[in-house]
This record gives sequence, C-alpha cells and structure tokens, in this order.
Amino acid sequence: MSVDRLLPTEEATELVALVREIAQAELTTRAAADEAAGRFPRDALALLGEAGLLGLPYPEEYGGAGQPYEVYLQALEEVAAAWMAVGVGVSVHVMASYAMAAFGTPEQRARYLPEMIGGRMLGAYALSEAQAGSDISAMTTRAKRADHGYELNGAKAWTTHGSYADFYTTFARTGDDPRGGVSCFHVPGHAPGLTFGSPEHKMGLNASPTTALYFDAVSIADRQRIGDEGQGARIALSSLDSGRLGIAACATGLAQAALDLAADYAKEREQFGRPIAEFQGLRFLLADMAAAVDSARATYLMAARKRDAGRPFSRDAAVAKLIASDVAMKVTTDAVQVLGGYGYTKDFPAERYMREAKVTQIFEGTNQIQRLVIGRQLLK
Repeated sequence: MSVDRLLPTEEATELVALVREIAQAELTTRAAADEAAGRFPRDALALLGEAGLLGLPYPEEYGGAGQPYEVYLQALEEVAAAWMAVGVGVSVHVMASYAMAAFGTPEQRARYLPEMIGGRMLGAYALSEAQAGSDISAMTTRAKRADHGYELNGAKAWTTHGSYADFYTTFARTGDDPRGGVSCFHVPGHAPGLTFGSPEHKMGLNASPTTALYFDAVSIADRQRIGDEGQGARIALSSLDSGRLGIAACATGLAQAALDLAADYAKEREQFGRPIAEFQGLRFLLADMAAAVDSARATYLMAARKRDAGRPFSRDAAVAKLIASDVAMKVTTDAVQVLGGYGYTKDFPAERYMREAKVTQIFEGTNQIQRLVIGRQLLK
C-alpha cells in the first residue's frame, strides 16, 4: 500500500517515489533469503549510494543532495519497509557522516565528505563499549598524544558495519574529565592495528553485521580529529539526536510493512465462508495498527521539521524514537496474530518483522534512556 505523503516540493515527491521504486524492485525480492543466510548486502547499499540516498540530507557542494531531513527520513522509511537491515545500514551511515559534516573544519569537509556521502564509501559509528553504552562517562577507549598525532587503544562494542565499513566515526578518551575528556576521530577502515571481533549472533537483522572493534596502537593524525579535544561528548549526543530520527523512520517503515502484510492477508484469508477482513474484531485491530503507524510517522516528521527549521529537537527526537519503536513492536506482533499459525512460520515475513522490531527499542539509546531525556527536558 502506497503511503499518502505530504512532501515539501515536487522534486522531493519524485525522489521519494524513486527510492520506493528501487526498494521494492531491488530489496524486497532478496531480503528473506539474505537474512536467512546472514549475507551483508553491500551491493544494495552501493546501489542506494549511486542513487544519492547515502548523502541525501548533506550539502550539494560536497556530493550530497541537499534535501531537508523530512524528505530524507521519508525516503529512508521506504527503504526500511522493503528491507529493515538496509534501512538501518543507511541510517547508521548517515549518522556516522554527521560529525564530519557538522563539526569538521572546511578543510576536513573538503577532504573527506565527497567520498563519505557521495555513495562510494560506507561508514560506521563507534561509540558504545561493553561497559559503556548510554553512559559515555564510562568510556575507557583512549587516544593518547603521540608525535604523529594520537595513538588509539581500546575496544568498541555493538558496531554496525564492523569489518565492512570504510571509515569509523570513533569516540575515545583524551582526558580524565568524565564528559569533557572525550574526543571524536575519523578512523579509516584499513588503519593498521584496527581489528574486529566475530559477528554477533542476533535475534534479527542477520544481514546487518554487528561486531566489536579492537584498537591496538592505531595511529591517528591530527587532521583526523573531528572538532576540538574534549568536544566528543557533545558531538556524540548531537549525532544521536539525528540518528534517533533515522531509527524512528526505519521503525515506522517496518511497522508499515507489517500492516500492509496483515491487511492483504485479511482480505484473502477466508473463515466461515467469508474473508476474515469482514469480521469487525479484526477490522478494529487493523484500524488500531494503522492509527499507530500514522502516529509514529507524525512524531518523526514533527522532529524533522524542527531540525530543518534550526530549532532544538532533542526531546522531539527522543519522543519519535520511543513512539515509533514501541509502535513497531506492537504492530509487528499484531501482524503475527492476524496471520495466525502462518504468522509463526517463516513462509511469511511477519515473524521476521517481529524479530527485527525488538532491536529498535534498544539501539541508539534504549527506550528507558529516551524517557530520561524527555523527563529531563520537561523538568528543566
């Protein structure tokens, strides 16, 4: 079912329609097989890069498309509806590029951004550690001063695109202050001393590799530090605000796919001599699912429009991520129920949607963290 979208320009309408066409033609047909095999679809991400999606919200002067965030997120939603792992991959890459785009010097942006956002490279975001997830102050990975710039030692956990990325936006401790002692670095994927753990065995998103990173005396030049020393926590939190909107859009796309599957099945499945869609109880369930998806979309669009207007949006991003991920979990669970026994089998994608939805309540800050952010903003 095509979503009735309200986009700011005719160009944006055509762009989102093109992304939908590519996603439906190139992603939906292979998602189930690649997920079952745990194959990373680097070629699919490269295809989207060629179409301009990896740089959609970034300036044209550096190879981006210069589109508002509300347009980028609606295009991202279409990708996630076709294949969640690819949608998450795009979201992670765009978030990994944010630090350079927003905090890099003009020289750094000219040097690095064209390849980062032009579709030829794939990025990863290395913030979390085994004992330091949402608690940045607990970070132990350290970048100490050396003759050439910095020497990076430590480990990162839960890194999407680990071992596949061309660059890692990495946060490391350069001082002892819990928050003010963290800095941000652009680390090439081929850097000597950078190694990777085995891929995590996950409930879902099996085509999206998640690994640990290990830094053993990795040399980092001064020009690869993004922002000032000690500015890393600010960069990380700012990146996460935008990244949470990406996850909200992905979660909404996943929920939309589950709703479409359930509605189509209900029109075809017959019981007691008529389609089950004619039973009022099921119609009410589908109506609640549709209302929830529409609500999730509205929350991320509100946050995106504030971001595009240059207004504070941290609280709105937390609300969007919280609402959209909870909706994804609820709607995918309901879709399994609508399909009944078939929903519990791998003959239909409903069970995969349900498994994929769960992680949206966890990454880019758990939903408990989102509630802390919202509560803190309310009580300022």
